[in-house]
Amino acid sequence: MNTRTRVLTGTALAVALGAGTFGAVSATAAPAAQAESAPVLAAAKKDDGKNFTTTTHLTVDAATRAAQAALDAAEKENQRVTVAVVDRNGNTLVTLRGDGAGPQSYESAERKAFTAVSWNAPTSVLAGRLAQTPNLKDIPGTLFLGGGTPVQADGAPVAGIGVAGAPSGDLDEKFAKAGVDALNR
Repeated sequence: MNTRTRVLTGTALAVALGAGTFGAVSATAAPAAQAESAPVLAAAKKDDGKNFTTTTHLTVDAATRAAQAALDAAEKENQRVTVAVVDRNGNTLVTLRGDGAGPQSYESAERKAFTAVSWNAPTSVLAGRLAQTPNLKDIPGTLFLGGGTPVQADGAPVAGIGVAGAPSGDLDEKFAKAGVDALNR
């Protein structure tokens, strides 16, 4: 057997042994990981309501309907806007950018929606609070301009709808409210 053949044979043997060893280690690791998670599952089943809470979330379908209703309301008045719907945690569920909406409207709509759900109040109301507490505007991700409206379930915020791009915050907020109204039908 020449040197090249011996090297190739040795390499193939080393790879085969390594793969077998890796497979054996992997196979024995899986049951241990499952065993470690078992106590956690058992503890969760015994919960008496002190450790967990249930929250209400807007579905993607509902968020899409609300966003489309807001966009339709704006288009009826020949306004070019962007509509964003965020969940209770401020994560974007849906964003619809209307034809001809300005490039700044995308981020503004998301920030208005985030602000509305964070404080469970329309952003036009919150904008009025800036006179008393001007540093509110420094909170990351917020925008204290009219155009954001919270979506509530039993008085608690579950989402926010933000609209940006119309010539005034009042119009933006009017369209955002059309989105909330679509959810109540």
